[in-house]
Amino acid sequence: MSVHHRALAYFRPFLGPTLGAMALTILASGFNLLRPWPLAFIVDRLLPAVGKTPHGITVGGFDLGAWSIPAILAAVCVLMVIFHLLASGIGYVVSMLTLRVGLKSVMRLRTEIYACLHSLPLKYHDERRTSDSSFRVAYDSQSIQTIYSKWFFVFQSSIGLAGAFATMWFFDWQIAMLSLLVVPLMVFAIHVFAKRIRNESTVIQEMESAVLTTAQEGLSSVKMVQAFGREDDEVRQFKASARQSLEANLRLNATSMKSSILVGTLIAASSAAMFYVGSMHVMDGKLTLGEIWYLSTLLLMLYQPLEALTYVAWALQGAAAGLQRCIEVLDREDDVADAPDAKTLPQSKGELVLEHVAFSYSDERPILHDVDLRVSPGQTVAFVGGTGAGKSTLLSLIPRFYDPTAGRVVIDGHDIRSVTKKSLRAQISIVLQDTLLFSTTVRENIAYGRPDATEEDIIEAARRAQAHEFIMAMPGGYSSQVGERGGHLSVGQRQRIGIARAFLKNAPILILDEPTSALDPTTEAAIMQTLDVLMRGRTTLIITHRIATVHGVDNIVVLANGTVVEQGRGPELVARGGAYAALHRSANLG
Repeated sequence: MSVHHRALAYFRPFLGPTLGAMALTILASGFNLLRPWPLAFIVDRLLPAVGKTPHGITVGGFDLGAWSIPAILAAVCVLMVIFHLLASGIGYVVSMLTLRVGLKSVMRLRTEIYACLHSLPLKYHDERRTSDSSFRVAYDSQSIQTIYSKWFFVFQSSIGLAGAFATMWFFDWQIAMLSLLVVPLMVFAIHVFAKRIRNESTVIQEMESAVLTTAQEGLSSVKMVQAFGREDDEVRQFKASARQSLEANLRLNATSMKSSILVGTLIAASSAAMFYVGSMHVMDGKLTLGEIWYLSTLLLMLYQPLEALTYVAWALQGAAAGLQRCIEVLDREDDVADAPDAKTLPQSKGELVLEHVAFSYSDERPILHDVDLRVSPGQTVAFVGGTGAGKSTLLSLIPRFYDPTAGRVVIDGHDIRSVTKKSLRAQISIVLQDTLLFSTTVRENIAYGRPDATEEDIIEAARRAQAHEFIMAMPGGYSSQVGERGGHLSVGQRQRIGIARAFLKNAPILILDEPTSALDPTTEAAIMQTLDVLMRGRTTLIITHRIATVHGVDNIVVLANGTVVEQGRGPELVARGGAYAALHRSANLG
Protein backbone atom coordinates (compact mmCIF):
# COMPACT_ATOMS: atom_id res chain seq x y z
CA MET A 1 0.00 0.00 0.00
CA SER A 2 1.40 3.42 -0.98
CA VAL A 3 2.34 6.04 1.60
CA HIS A 4 -0.26 8.44 0.23
CA HIS A 5 -2.94 5.74 0.47
CA ARG A 6 -1.98 5.10 4.10
CA ALA A 7 -2.33 8.84 4.73
CA LEU A 8 -6.02 8.72 3.71
CA ALA A 9 -6.86 6.85 6.92
CA TYR A 10 -6.02 9.99 8.91
CA PHE A 11 -8.40 12.15 6.86
CA ARG A 12 -11.50 9.92 6.94
CA PRO A 13 -12.70 11.20 10.35
CA PHE A 14 -12.74 14.70 8.85
CA LEU A 15 -14.68 13.82 5.69
CA GLY A 16 -17.55 16.26 6.47
CA PRO A 17 -15.39 19.43 6.72
CA THR A 18 -13.40 18.31 3.69
CA LEU A 19 -16.51 17.89 1.53
CA GLY A 20 -17.75 21.28 2.70
CA ALA A 21 -14.42 22.85 1.76
CA MET A 22 -14.58 21.19 -1.66
CA ALA A 23 -18.06 22.61 -2.31
CA LEU A 24 -16.92 26.09 -1.28
CA THR A 25 -13.86 25.72 -3.52
CA ILE A 26 -16.10 25.18 -6.56
CA LEU A 27 -18.08 28.32 -5.63
CA ALA A 28 -14.90 30.36 -5.11
CA SER A 29 -13.62 29.18 -8.49
CA GLY A 30 -16.69 30.67 -10.17
CA PHE A 31 -16.08 34.06 -8.59
CA ASN A 32 -12.40 33.89 -9.56
CA LEU A 33 -13.41 33.39 -13.19
CA LEU A 34 -15.61 36.50 -12.95
CA ARG A 35 -12.90 38.71 -11.46
CA PRO A 36 -11.23 39.69 -14.78
CA TRP A 37 -14.57 40.17 -16.58
CA PRO A 38 -15.26 43.80 -15.44
CA LEU A 39 -12.03 45.08 -16.96
CA ALA A 40 -12.73 43.30 -20.25
CA PHE A 41 -16.22 44.88 -20.19
CA ILE A 42 -14.67 48.32 -19.66
CA VAL A 43 -12.21 47.87 -22.54
CA ASP A 44 -14.72 46.48 -25.04
CA ARG A 45 -17.98 48.22 -24.11
CA LEU A 46 -17.46 51.36 -22.04
CA LEU A 47 -14.32 52.96 -23.46
CA PRO A 48 -15.58 52.80 -27.08
CA ALA A 49 -18.84 54.44 -25.89
CA VAL A 50 -17.11 57.52 -24.44
CA GLY A 51 -18.61 60.63 -26.04
CA LYS A 52 -21.64 58.65 -27.16
CA THR A 53 -24.88 57.64 -25.49
CA PRO A 54 -24.71 54.38 -23.50
CA HIS A 55 -27.73 53.04 -25.41
CA GLY A 56 -27.20 49.42 -26.39
CA ILE A 57 -24.87 48.55 -23.51
CA THR A 58 -26.30 45.52 -21.74
CA VAL A 59 -25.24 43.27 -18.85
CA GLY A 60 -26.98 39.93 -18.50
CA GLY A 61 -29.77 41.09 -20.83
CA PHE A 62 -30.42 44.35 -18.96
CA ASP A 63 -30.15 47.54 -20.99
CA LEU A 64 -28.01 50.15 -19.23
CA GLY A 65 -29.05 52.94 -21.61
CA ALA A 66 -30.64 54.94 -18.73
CA TRP A 67 -27.29 55.13 -16.93
CA SER A 68 -24.44 57.52 -17.64
CA ILE A 69 -21.03 56.18 -18.60
CA PRO A 70 -19.42 57.27 -15.26
CA ALA A 71 -22.26 55.55 -13.34
CA ILE A 72 -21.82 52.35 -15.29
CA LEU A 73 -18.04 52.58 -14.77
CA ALA A 74 -18.50 53.07 -11.02
CA ALA A 75 -20.89 50.09 -10.83
CA VAL A 76 -18.50 47.85 -12.74
CA CYS A 77 -15.59 48.88 -10.46
CA VAL A 78 -17.72 48.13 -7.39
CA LEU A 79 -18.51 44.77 -8.96
CA MET A 80 -14.75 44.10 -9.25
CA VAL A 81 -14.40 44.63 -5.49
CA ILE A 82 -17.45 42.44 -4.75
CA PHE A 83 -16.10 39.55 -6.85
CA HIS A 84 -12.73 39.89 -5.09
CA LEU A 85 -14.31 39.92 -1.61
CA LEU A 86 -16.52 36.93 -2.37
CA ALA A 87 -13.65 34.88 -3.81
CA SER A 88 -11.27 35.89 -0.98
CA GLY A 89 -13.84 35.39 1.79
CA ILE A 90 -14.77 31.92 0.59
CA GLY A 91 -11.04 31.18 0.15
CA TYR A 92 -10.46 32.19 3.78
CA VAL A 93 -13.17 29.80 5.02
CA VAL A 94 -11.74 27.00 2.86
CA SER A 95 -8.22 27.68 4.14
CA MET A 96 -9.33 27.57 7.78
CA LEU A 97 -11.28 24.35 7.25
CA THR A 98 -8.37 22.60 5.55
CA LEU A 99 -5.87 23.97 8.07
CA ARG A 100 -7.93 22.62 10.96
CA VAL A 101 -8.22 19.19 9.31
CA GLY A 102 -4.48 19.11 8.56
CA LEU A 103 -3.49 20.09 12.11
CA LYS A 104 -5.90 17.58 13.65
CA SER A 105 -4.38 14.90 11.42
CA VAL A 106 -0.92 15.86 12.68
CA MET A 107 -2.11 15.62 16.28
CA ARG A 108 -3.64 12.21 15.65
CA LEU A 109 -0.55 10.87 13.88
CA ARG A 110 1.79 12.27 16.55
CA THR A 111 -0.29 10.72 19.30
CA GLU A 112 -0.33 7.33 17.57
CA ILE A 113 3.44 7.36 17.00
CA TYR A 114 4.08 8.41 20.62
CA ALA A 115 1.73 5.72 21.92
CA CYS A 116 3.30 3.13 19.62
CA LEU A 117 6.81 4.02 20.79
CA HIS A 118 5.72 3.54 24.39
CA SER A 119 4.23 0.15 23.59
CA LEU A 120 7.22 -1.18 21.65
CA PRO A 121 9.65 -3.39 23.60
CA LEU A 122 12.96 -2.12 24.96
CA LYS A 123 14.76 -4.03 22.21
CA TYR A 124 13.40 -1.53 19.67
CA HIS A 125 14.62 1.44 21.72
CA ASP A 126 17.99 -0.20 22.37
CA GLU A 127 18.58 -0.34 18.61
CA ARG A 128 17.68 3.31 17.94
CA ARG A 129 18.65 6.77 19.11
CA THR A 130 16.11 8.48 21.35
CA SER A 131 16.54 11.70 19.37
CA ASP A 132 15.60 9.90 16.14
CA SER A 133 12.33 8.72 17.70
CA SER A 134 11.72 12.26 19.02
CA PHE A 135 12.38 13.67 15.53
CA ARG A 136 9.75 11.35 14.05
CA VAL A 137 7.18 12.41 16.63
CA ALA A 138 7.90 16.16 16.44
CA TYR A 139 8.89 16.75 12.80
CA ASP A 140 8.26 13.78 10.50
CA SER A 141 4.63 13.68 11.68
CA GLN A 142 4.06 17.13 10.17
CA SER A 143 4.30 15.53 6.74
CA ILE A 144 0.67 14.39 7.11
CA GLN A 145 -0.46 18.01 7.06
CA THR A 146 1.67 18.69 3.98
CA ILE A 147 0.11 15.73 2.19
CA TYR A 148 -3.43 16.84 3.08
CA SER A 149 -2.91 20.50 2.17
CA LYS A 150 -1.13 19.67 -1.08
CA TRP A 151 -3.72 17.12 -2.18
CA PHE A 152 -6.45 19.64 -1.44
CA PHE A 153 -4.49 22.18 -3.48
CA VAL A 154 -4.51 19.65 -6.31
CA PHE A 155 -8.33 19.60 -6.08
CA GLN A 156 -8.53 23.41 -5.99
CA SER A 157 -6.19 23.72 -8.94
CA SER A 158 -8.07 21.08 -10.92
CA ILE A 159 -11.34 22.98 -10.46
CA GLY A 160 -9.63 26.21 -11.45
CA LEU A 161 -8.00 24.60 -14.46
CA ALA A 162 -11.25 23.04 -15.63
CA GLY A 163 -13.13 26.34 -15.26
CA ALA A 164 -10.43 28.36 -17.01
CA PHE A 165 -10.16 25.87 -19.87
CA ALA A 166 -13.94 25.71 -20.38
CA THR A 167 -14.16 29.51 -20.45
CA MET A 168 -11.26 29.74 -22.91
CA TRP A 169 -12.93 27.14 -25.12
CA PHE A 170 -16.11 29.24 -25.15
CA PHE A 171 -14.18 32.24 -26.52
CA ASP A 172 -11.61 30.52 -28.78
CA TRP A 173 -11.24 26.75 -28.98
CA GLN A 174 -7.93 26.99 -30.87
CA ILE A 175 -6.27 28.98 -28.10
CA ALA A 176 -7.76 26.59 -25.52
CA MET A 177 -6.29 23.56 -27.27
CA LEU A 178 -2.95 25.33 -27.72
CA SER A 179 -2.77 25.98 -23.97
CA LEU A 180 -2.99 22.23 -23.29
CA LEU A 181 0.06 21.29 -25.37
CA VAL A 182 2.36 21.97 -22.42
CA VAL A 183 0.57 19.52 -20.08
CA PRO A 184 2.12 16.21 -21.27
CA LEU A 185 5.57 17.83 -21.26
CA MET A 186 5.08 18.98 -17.67
CA VAL A 187 3.88 15.53 -16.63
CA PHE A 188 7.05 14.07 -18.13
CA ALA A 189 9.17 16.63 -16.22
CA ILE A 190 7.43 15.69 -12.95
CA HIS A 191 8.10 12.00 -13.60
CA VAL A 192 11.79 12.65 -14.29
CA PHE A 193 12.45 14.67 -11.14
CA ALA A 194 9.98 13.14 -8.64
CA LYS A 195 11.99 10.04 -7.66
CA ARG A 196 15.20 12.02 -7.28
CA ILE A 197 13.48 14.60 -5.06
CA ARG A 198 11.93 11.91 -2.86
CA ASN A 199 15.28 10.17 -2.34
CA GLU A 200 17.03 13.45 -1.56
CA SER A 201 14.23 14.41 0.86
CA THR A 202 14.70 11.12 2.72
CA VAL A 203 18.42 11.83 3.06
CA ILE A 204 17.63 15.29 4.49
CA GLN A 205 15.31 13.79 7.10
CA GLU A 206 18.08 11.42 8.21
CA MET A 207 20.67 14.23 8.28
CA GLU A 208 18.40 16.51 10.32
CA SER A 209 17.79 13.67 12.76
CA ALA A 210 21.57 13.24 13.09
CA VAL A 211 21.98 16.97 13.81
CA LEU A 212 19.36 16.73 16.56
CA THR A 213 21.08 13.67 18.02
CA THR A 214 24.47 15.38 18.13
CA ALA A 215 23.02 18.51 19.74
CA GLN A 216 21.00 16.52 22.28
CA GLU A 217 23.92 14.32 23.33
CA GLY A 218 26.32 17.25 23.59
CA LEU A 219 23.99 19.49 25.58
CA SER A 220 22.86 16.71 27.92
CA SER A 221 26.52 16.03 28.75
CA VAL A 222 27.65 19.66 28.93
CA LYS A 223 29.07 19.23 32.44
CA MET A 224 31.37 16.42 31.30
CA VAL A 225 32.28 18.29 28.11
CA GLN A 226 33.41 21.31 30.09
CA ALA A 227 35.17 19.18 32.72
CA PHE A 228 37.33 17.54 30.05
CA GLY A 229 37.77 20.68 27.99
CA ARG A 230 36.17 19.11 24.90
CA GLU A 231 34.03 22.10 23.87
CA ASP A 232 35.91 22.60 20.58
CA ASP A 233 35.66 18.89 19.73
CA GLU A 234 31.91 18.88 20.35
CA VAL A 235 31.49 21.95 18.16
CA ARG A 236 33.55 20.32 15.39
CA GLN A 237 31.41 17.17 15.61
CA PHE A 238 28.22 19.23 15.46
CA LYS A 239 29.56 21.26 12.54
CA ALA A 240 30.32 18.05 10.64
CA SER A 241 26.72 16.86 11.09
CA ALA A 242 25.38 20.29 10.15
CA ARG A 243 27.57 20.35 7.03
CA GLN A 244 26.16 16.99 5.89
CA SER A 245 22.65 18.39 6.34
CA LEU A 246 23.62 21.54 4.45
CA GLU A 247 25.00 19.55 1.52
CA ALA A 248 21.86 17.39 1.39
CA ASN A 249 19.70 20.54 1.34
CA LEU A 250 21.83 22.05 -1.41
CA ARG A 251 21.41 18.93 -3.55
CA LEU A 252 17.64 18.96 -3.08
CA ASN A 253 17.33 22.67 -3.85
CA ALA A 254 19.57 22.35 -6.91
CA THR A 255 17.31 19.60 -8.24
CA SER A 256 14.21 21.72 -7.51
CA MET A 257 15.70 24.76 -9.27
CA LYS A 258 16.62 22.73 -12.36
CA SER A 259 13.10 21.40 -12.54
CA SER A 260 11.72 24.92 -12.03
CA ILE A 261 13.75 26.25 -14.98
CA LEU A 262 12.47 23.44 -17.19
CA VAL A 263 8.84 23.95 -16.19
CA GLY A 264 9.09 27.74 -16.49
CA THR A 265 10.54 27.44 -19.98
CA LEU A 266 7.71 25.14 -21.08
CA ILE A 267 5.12 27.59 -19.76
CA ALA A 268 6.87 30.59 -21.38
CA ALA A 269 6.95 28.84 -24.77
CA SER A 270 3.28 27.87 -24.55
CA SER A 271 2.29 31.40 -23.48
CA ALA A 272 4.22 32.92 -26.37
CA ALA A 273 2.45 30.61 -28.82
CA MET A 274 -0.91 31.50 -27.33
CA PHE A 275 -0.26 35.25 -27.57
CA TYR A 276 0.85 34.90 -31.17
CA VAL A 277 -2.30 33.04 -32.20
CA GLY A 278 -4.51 35.34 -30.09
CA SER A 279 -3.00 38.46 -31.63
CA MET A 280 -3.57 37.04 -35.11
CA HIS A 281 -7.22 36.39 -34.20
CA VAL A 282 -7.63 39.99 -33.00
CA MET A 283 -6.21 41.29 -36.30
CA ASP A 284 -8.58 38.97 -38.20
CA GLY A 285 -11.52 40.27 -36.16
CA LYS A 286 -12.25 36.94 -34.49
CA LEU A 287 -11.52 38.35 -31.00
CA THR A 288 -11.82 41.79 -29.43
CA LEU A 289 -9.08 43.53 -27.49
CA GLY A 290 -10.99 42.99 -24.24
CA GLU A 291 -11.48 39.32 -25.01
CA ILE A 292 -7.78 38.75 -25.70
CA TRP A 293 -6.98 40.51 -22.45
CA TYR A 294 -9.56 38.32 -20.66
CA LEU A 295 -8.07 35.20 -22.25
CA SER A 296 -4.56 36.23 -21.21
CA THR A 297 -5.81 36.54 -17.63
CA LEU A 298 -7.42 33.11 -17.89
CA LEU A 299 -4.13 31.78 -19.22
CA LEU A 300 -2.44 32.95 -16.04
CA MET A 301 -5.23 31.28 -14.06
CA LEU A 302 -4.49 28.15 -16.07
CA TYR A 303 -0.70 28.15 -15.92
CA GLN A 304 -0.08 29.44 -12.40
CA PRO A 305 -1.81 26.47 -10.72
CA LEU A 306 -0.39 24.16 -13.39
CA GLU A 307 3.13 25.33 -12.56
CA ALA A 308 2.34 25.15 -8.84
CA LEU A 309 1.12 21.58 -9.31
CA THR A 310 4.60 20.54 -10.38
CA TYR A 311 6.01 21.90 -7.12
CA VAL A 312 3.16 20.23 -5.25
CA ALA A 313 4.16 16.91 -6.78
CA TRP A 314 7.71 17.38 -5.51
CA ALA A 315 6.51 18.60 -2.09
CA LEU A 316 4.39 15.46 -1.86
CA GLN A 317 7.47 13.36 -2.55
CA GLY A 318 9.31 15.09 0.30
CA ALA A 319 6.32 14.67 2.63
CA ALA A 320 6.04 11.01 1.65
CA ALA A 321 9.62 10.51 2.81
CA GLY A 322 8.75 11.90 6.25
CA LEU A 323 5.50 9.96 6.46
CA GLN A 324 7.33 6.76 5.51
CA ARG A 325 9.52 7.19 8.61
CA CYS A 326 6.37 7.52 10.71
CA ILE A 327 4.84 4.43 9.15
CA GLU A 328 8.02 2.46 9.91
CA VAL A 329 7.26 3.00 13.61
CA LEU A 330 3.54 2.26 13.33
CA ASP A 331 4.20 -0.93 11.33
CA ARG A 332 6.80 -2.24 13.77
CA GLU A 333 5.50 -5.39 15.43
CA ASP A 334 5.67 -5.69 19.21
CA ASP A 335 8.08 -8.54 19.96
CA VAL A 336 6.68 -8.71 23.50
CA ALA A 337 2.98 -8.38 22.71
CA ASP A 338 0.15 -9.66 24.87
CA ALA A 339 -1.15 -13.05 23.79
CA PRO A 340 -4.60 -12.94 22.12
CA ASP A 341 -6.06 -14.85 25.07
CA ALA A 342 -3.98 -13.10 27.76
CA LYS A 343 -5.68 -12.92 31.15
CA THR A 344 -5.37 -10.50 34.03
CA LEU A 345 -2.86 -11.65 36.64
CA PRO A 346 -4.63 -11.88 40.00
CA GLN A 347 -3.15 -10.26 43.10
CA SER A 348 0.23 -11.95 43.40
CA LYS A 349 1.66 -13.70 46.43
CA GLY A 350 5.15 -13.12 45.03
CA GLU A 351 6.17 -16.67 44.12
CA LEU A 352 8.61 -16.56 41.22
CA VAL A 353 10.09 -19.42 39.17
CA LEU A 354 12.56 -19.29 36.27
CA GLU A 355 12.68 -22.55 34.29
CA HIS A 356 15.64 -23.17 31.95
CA VAL A 357 15.67 -19.50 30.93
CA ALA A 358 17.94 -18.39 28.08
CA PHE A 359 18.14 -15.03 26.37
CA SER A 360 20.07 -13.37 23.57
CA TYR A 361 19.72 -10.02 21.84
CA SER A 362 20.76 -11.73 18.61
CA ASP A 363 22.13 -15.09 17.51
CA GLU A 364 25.65 -13.72 17.94
CA ARG A 365 25.02 -12.27 21.42
CA PRO A 366 23.85 -14.93 23.91
CA ILE A 367 23.39 -13.36 27.35
CA LEU A 368 21.76 -15.99 29.58
CA HIS A 369 22.06 -19.79 29.51
CA ASP A 370 19.74 -22.32 31.20
CA VAL A 371 18.94 -20.29 34.33
CA ASP A 372 16.86 -22.14 36.92
CA LEU A 373 15.66 -20.32 40.02
CA ARG A 374 12.83 -20.53 42.54
CA VAL A 375 11.91 -17.61 44.80
CA SER A 376 9.39 -18.08 47.61
CA PRO A 377 6.86 -15.35 48.54
CA GLY A 378 8.48 -12.68 50.73
CA GLN A 379 12.01 -13.97 50.07
CA THR A 380 14.89 -11.61 49.29
CA VAL A 381 17.28 -12.75 46.56
CA ALA A 382 20.45 -10.88 45.62
CA PHE A 383 22.15 -11.24 42.23
CA VAL A 384 25.88 -10.63 42.16
CA GLY A 385 28.63 -11.09 39.63
CA GLY A 386 30.97 -9.20 37.38
CA THR A 387 30.00 -6.63 34.77
CA GLY A 388 28.27 -8.31 31.84
CA ALA A 389 27.29 -11.38 33.83
CA GLY A 390 23.62 -10.91 32.83
CA LYS A 391 22.15 -9.64 36.12
CA SER A 392 20.17 -6.68 34.75
CA THR A 393 19.05 -8.66 31.71
CA LEU A 394 17.75 -11.45 33.93
CA LEU A 395 15.67 -9.07 36.03
CA SER A 396 14.39 -7.33 32.87
CA LEU A 397 12.64 -10.59 31.97
CA ILE A 398 10.44 -10.44 35.10
CA PRO A 399 8.31 -7.40 33.99
CA ARG A 400 8.56 -8.59 30.36
CA PHE A 401 10.76 -5.81 29.09
CA TYR A 402 12.12 -8.72 27.06
CA ASP A 403 10.92 -12.30 26.56
CA PRO A 404 13.29 -15.22 27.06
CA THR A 405 14.43 -16.92 23.89
CA ALA A 406 14.06 -20.26 25.70
CA GLY A 407 12.43 -21.40 28.92
CA ARG A 408 9.79 -19.47 30.82
CA VAL A 409 9.17 -17.17 33.77
CA VAL A 410 6.32 -18.12 36.10
CA ILE A 411 4.62 -16.01 38.79
CA ASP A 412 2.22 -17.79 41.16
CA GLY A 413 1.90 -20.62 38.65
CA HIS A 414 1.13 -18.31 35.71
CA ASP A 415 3.49 -18.14 32.74
CA ILE A 416 3.92 -14.38 32.46
CA ARG A 417 3.40 -14.60 28.68
CA SER A 418 -0.16 -15.80 29.37
CA VAL A 419 -1.15 -12.65 31.32
CA THR A 420 -1.43 -9.03 30.21
CA LYS A 421 1.66 -6.88 30.58
CA LYS A 422 -0.35 -4.19 32.35
CA SER A 423 -1.60 -6.55 35.07
CA LEU A 424 1.86 -8.12 35.39
CA ARG A 425 3.66 -4.79 35.82
CA ALA A 426 1.02 -3.65 38.30
CA GLN A 427 2.44 -6.36 40.64
CA ILE A 428 6.02 -5.08 40.38
CA SER A 429 7.81 -2.03 41.80
CA ILE A 430 11.24 -1.05 40.50
CA VAL A 431 13.91 1.17 42.07
CA LEU A 432 16.78 1.86 39.69
CA GLN A 433 20.38 2.94 40.20
CA ASP A 434 19.49 6.43 38.99
CA THR A 435 15.85 7.12 39.75
CA LEU A 436 14.10 8.55 36.70
CA LEU A 437 12.06 11.64 37.54
CA PHE A 438 9.87 13.69 35.22
CA SER A 439 9.95 17.48 34.86
CA THR A 440 6.93 17.99 37.07
CA THR A 441 6.12 18.24 40.77
CA VAL A 442 7.35 16.08 43.63
CA ARG A 443 3.75 14.99 44.21
CA GLU A 444 3.23 13.77 40.65
CA ASN A 445 6.55 11.93 40.63
CA ILE A 446 5.72 10.02 43.80
CA ALA A 447 2.23 9.19 42.51
CA TYR A 448 3.47 8.16 39.06
CA GLY A 449 2.73 4.46 39.67
CA ARG A 450 -0.60 5.25 41.36
CA PRO A 451 -2.02 8.48 39.93
CA ASP A 452 -5.30 8.08 41.86
CA ALA A 453 -3.50 8.18 45.24
CA THR A 454 -4.77 10.65 47.83
CA GLU A 455 -2.63 13.41 49.30
CA GLU A 456 -2.52 11.51 52.60
CA ASP A 457 -1.24 8.36 50.82
CA ILE A 458 1.48 10.35 49.06
CA ILE A 459 2.65 12.01 52.26
CA GLU A 460 2.64 8.68 54.12
CA ALA A 461 4.75 7.08 51.37
CA ALA A 462 7.20 9.99 51.55
CA ARG A 463 7.42 9.65 55.34
CA ARG A 464 8.18 5.92 55.08
CA ALA A 465 10.88 6.73 52.51
CA GLN A 466 12.28 9.40 54.89
CA ALA A 467 11.69 12.01 52.21
CA HIS A 468 8.99 14.14 53.86
CA GLU A 469 11.37 16.46 55.73
CA PHE A 470 13.48 17.53 52.74
CA ILE A 471 10.34 17.84 50.59
CA MET A 472 8.73 20.21 53.10
CA ALA A 473 11.97 22.21 53.21
CA MET A 474 11.59 22.94 49.48
CA PRO A 475 9.88 26.27 48.59
CA GLY A 476 6.72 24.65 47.25
CA GLY A 477 6.70 21.50 49.33
CA TYR A 478 5.03 18.67 47.41
CA SER A 479 4.17 21.13 44.63
CA SER A 480 7.86 21.93 44.00
CA GLN A 481 9.17 21.30 40.51
CA VAL A 482 12.00 18.74 40.46
CA GLY A 483 13.55 20.07 37.23
CA GLU A 484 14.57 18.14 34.13
CA ARG A 485 15.30 14.53 35.14
CA GLY A 486 15.19 15.65 38.79
CA GLY A 487 18.06 18.12 38.36
CA HIS A 488 16.94 20.26 41.33
CA LEU A 489 17.48 17.33 43.71
CA SER A 490 20.57 15.50 44.95
CA VAL A 491 21.18 11.86 44.02
CA GLY A 492 20.09 10.72 47.48
CA GLN A 493 16.92 12.81 47.33
CA ARG A 494 16.05 11.38 43.94
CA GLN A 495 16.50 7.87 45.31
CA ARG A 496 14.18 8.62 48.21
CA ILE A 497 11.54 9.91 45.79
CA GLY A 498 11.92 6.63 43.86
CA ILE A 499 11.56 4.63 47.07
CA ALA A 500 8.48 6.67 48.05
CA ARG A 501 7.04 5.83 44.64
CA ALA A 502 7.60 2.12 45.38
CA PHE A 503 6.03 2.45 48.87
CA LEU A 504 2.96 4.08 47.34
CA LYS A 505 2.56 1.46 44.61
CA ASN A 506 2.75 -1.25 47.30
CA ALA A 507 3.41 -4.07 44.82
CA PRO A 508 4.17 -7.61 46.11
CA ILE A 509 7.33 -7.95 43.97
CA LEU A 510 10.17 -5.45 44.32
CA ILE A 511 13.14 -5.13 41.95
CA LEU A 512 16.15 -3.11 43.11
CA ASP A 513 18.76 -2.50 40.41
CA GLU A 514 21.93 -1.12 41.98
CA PRO A 515 19.88 1.22 44.21
CA THR A 516 22.86 2.54 46.21
CA SER A 517 25.83 2.31 43.84
CA ALA A 518 25.87 6.06 43.09
CA LEU A 519 25.68 7.10 46.76
CA ASP A 520 28.32 8.01 49.32
CA PRO A 521 28.68 5.60 52.29
CA THR A 522 26.67 7.77 54.70
CA THR A 523 23.77 8.26 52.29
CA GLU A 524 23.97 4.60 51.28
CA ALA A 525 23.57 3.48 54.87
CA ALA A 526 20.52 5.72 55.32
CA ILE A 527 18.97 4.56 52.05
CA MET A 528 19.54 0.90 52.95
CA GLN A 529 17.67 1.40 56.22
CA THR A 530 14.74 2.76 54.20
CA LEU A 531 14.98 -0.10 51.71
CA ASP A 532 14.95 -2.64 54.55
CA VAL A 533 11.55 -1.26 55.55
CA LEU A 534 10.35 -1.34 51.94
CA MET A 535 11.48 -4.96 51.45
CA ARG A 536 9.55 -6.36 54.41
CA GLY A 537 6.79 -8.72 53.34
CA ARG A 538 7.68 -8.43 49.64
CA THR A 539 9.47 -10.76 47.25
CA THR A 540 12.61 -8.72 46.57
CA LEU A 541 15.16 -9.15 43.79
CA ILE A 542 18.21 -6.97 44.21
CA ILE A 543 21.25 -6.42 41.98
CA THR A 544 24.36 -4.98 43.56
CA HIS A 545 28.12 -4.88 43.35
CA ARG A 546 28.36 -4.06 47.05
CA ILE A 547 28.57 -7.44 48.71
CA ALA A 548 28.29 -6.05 52.24
CA THR A 549 24.75 -4.81 51.63
CA VAL A 550 23.40 -8.27 50.70
CA HIS A 551 25.63 -10.67 52.61
CA GLY A 552 22.83 -11.55 55.05
CA VAL A 553 19.86 -11.89 52.65
CA ASP A 554 17.84 -15.09 52.20
CA ASN A 555 19.56 -16.21 49.00
CA ILE A 556 22.47 -14.96 46.91
CA VAL A 557 22.68 -15.96 43.24
CA VAL A 558 26.12 -15.65 41.66
CA LEU A 559 26.13 -15.17 37.88
CA ALA A 560 29.07 -15.55 35.52
CA ASN A 561 28.82 -15.41 31.72
CA GLY A 562 25.03 -15.65 31.88
CA THR A 563 24.98 -18.82 34.00
CA VAL A 564 24.19 -19.42 37.69
CA VAL A 565 27.44 -20.70 39.16
CA GLU A 566 26.46 -20.58 42.85
CA GLN A 567 23.54 -19.78 45.09
CA GLY A 568 22.90 -19.90 48.81
CA ARG A 569 23.27 -17.76 51.94
CA GLY A 570 26.31 -15.53 52.26
CA PRO A 571 28.18 -17.35 55.07
CA GLU A 572 27.63 -20.71 53.36
CA LEU A 573 29.00 -19.44 50.05
CA VAL A 574 32.06 -17.94 51.73
CA ALA A 575 32.73 -21.29 53.38
CA ARG A 576 32.66 -23.02 49.96
CA GLY A 577 35.53 -20.86 48.75
CA GLY A 578 34.05 -20.42 45.26
CA ALA A 579 33.09 -17.42 43.11
CA TYR A 580 31.21 -15.64 45.88
CA ALA A 581 34.08 -16.07 48.31
CA ALA A 582 36.35 -14.37 45.76
CA LEU A 583 33.93 -11.45 45.45
CA HIS A 584 33.72 -11.30 49.25
CA ARG A 585 37.52 -11.08 49.56
CA SER A 586 37.82 -8.47 46.81
CA ALA A 587 35.40 -6.29 48.79
CA ASN A 588 37.82 -6.49 51.75
CA LEU A 589 35.23 -8.25 53.85
CA GLY A 590 37.54 -11.02 55.03
